Amino acid sequence: MRFQLAILPGDGIGPEVVSEAVRVLRVLSHFSDCEFICNERPIGGAAIRAHGTPLPEHTLQACLKSDAVFLGAVGAAEFDHLPTQQKPEAGLLGLRTALGGFANLRPVASFPAIADCSPLQRSRLKGVDVLFVRELLGGLYFAQPRGFDHEGDSAFNTMRYSRHEIERVARIAFEQARTRRRKVTSVDKANVLETSQLWRRTVTRIAEDYPDVKLEHMYVDACAMHLISDPARFDVVLTENLFGDILSDEASAITGSLGMLASATIGGSVDLYEPVHGSAPDIAGQGIANPLGAIASAAMLLRLSAGMHHEANDLEAAINQVLEEGYCTHDLARPGKHVVSTSEMGELVQQRFAEMLDRRFAYHAV
Repeated sequence: MRFQLAILPGDGIGPEVVSEAVRVLRVLSHFSDCEFICNERPIGGAAIRAHGTPLPEHTLQACLKSDAVFLGAVGAAEFDHLPTQQKPEAGLLGLRTALGGFANLRPVASFPAIADCSPLQRSRLKGVDVLFVRELLGGLYFAQPRGFDHEGDSAFNTMRYSRHEIERVARIAFEQARTRRRKVTSVDKANVLETSQLWRRTVTRIAEDYPDVKLEHMYVDACAMHLISDPARFDVVLTENLFGDILSDEASAITGSLGMLASATIGGSVDLYEPVHGSAPDIAGQGIANPLGAIASAAMLLRLSAGMHHEANDLEAAINQVLEEGYCTHDLARPGKHVVSTSEMGELVQQRFAEMLDRRFAYHAV
């Protein structure tokens, strides 16, 4: 199987972590007929430097012709003076719009080996495994009208959702729940917002098509509290754009480092995978960035776009094994841990992943 992959390293630590994720994916070619054909293109600040625009046409076309897109990070302070539509981040927003992905999936789980990195008590971290499903193309971030008045003394944004926008992301949440613990928590502010009232009614109706999945509704302020006080109660958290942005970042405290978190944007013509962290220019080029979020994003790619569920499980298990062995990157450093560089961490995961694949394929060959 030949899998066309558009690689967008981007800015800051993006190229460093993407390189490790690609190296891990290429391990598969030694154990299966899957071959990843990687087509690297610039985006963000790197694209502005080379082509004067954050999303060159050749980058966009390469993405649209691929089976999946893998992104590092976007953002560079040297372009802060540019108008919003010309900044590096505009390249990512334009790409998301062009690909049409409307559902952002962000898993957040606790890792016992690095529990000390979380500000939460260890007792609250046991068994935490949450999947955030965030609607990505509607709501307050995109609806019109928006702007400032003529004097600049007041500003306005519009919160708008259609039934169709809610239905399609809700179905993804329920389908994901069927592969997990069969529970969806739909988060809204239906006691105040009309958009949330429509959200709640629509999700309730969609739930009728999934009688095997439990649905609960929760106000966003209550969800923010329970994510800290009792995160293990959640399975799949479904919510709109603004709430999902805030809640999923809050939940990063569970893991202890943004460098551990992966994400996928699905539902459009081509799926997009990227680590949650930003470009982190302050540590770029030092070899200390955590590549595990990018590698975990590669595992999501294997599962969701390549249909390689066993291999995705093996890769996630390889990450966990390396952590259990006491290895960590700079952001996870604690007494008793063995701190390694970005490339060393990538190499360790490659080795453990290869060992797991070797055992499994050898078993099936018997």
